[in-house]
Amino acid sequence: MSRRTVHIPYVLERDEDGVWCASATVRPGVGAVGDGDTPEAALADLREGLLVLFEVIDPPAEMALELDVA
Repeated sequence: MSRRTVHIPYVLERDEDGVWCASATVRPGVGAVGDGDTPEAALADLREGLLVLFEVIDPPAEMALELDVA
């Protein structure tokens, strides 16, 4: 397995039930979502979803995966 950095813009929001939801679109119609009790948990779940997605499709060469929240 090779390792490379992929930058993927994401959206992080809190829903009406207080659950944090993260989503990212890799290309039109293709993306991943994650959720959790905290922003960090939602982003970790999103990251796992993206890693599974990238087992099926190749990530775009021009993106870099950064999931730290300031």
